[in-house]
Amino acid sequence: MQCRFFSEGASIILTSSVAGYKGLQAFSVYSATKAAVRQLASTWILDLKEQKIRVNVLSPGMVDSPGTDGLIPAAAITAVKAQYAAGSPLGRIATPEDVASAALFLASEDAAFINGIDLPVDGGSSQV
Repeated sequence: MQCRFFSEGASIILTSSVAGYKGLQAFSVYSATKAAVRQLASTWILDLKEQKIRVNVLSPGMVDSPGTDGLIPAAAITAVKAQYAAGSPLGRIATPEDVASAALFLASEDAAFINGIDLPVDGGSSQV
């Protein structure tokens, strides 16, 4: 595959979700598509090896953001976030800055030899 959109040595970061690791009630299609993103990255690292383009995946858990709030009935937002935080080894949900910091790391020279990973940004929730 010849890539004409990225320069040699570029980094592509795809966004998935920890929902791609675990079955979540009422999220079957969402979970399946997020799992497919991980497989896309696995294929792209081979397709783009000639151009030395790295492909990694970020998989956030729940993020305290307006987008997340839009998925939860207004009356339940506080309770759902508290429940998720209680199940996280770090005891909280992610901030947008947590996810941005992980993306900046993967795009940086500090991650120059990292290729094909799926980095959960969920405080360890997907590991327990």
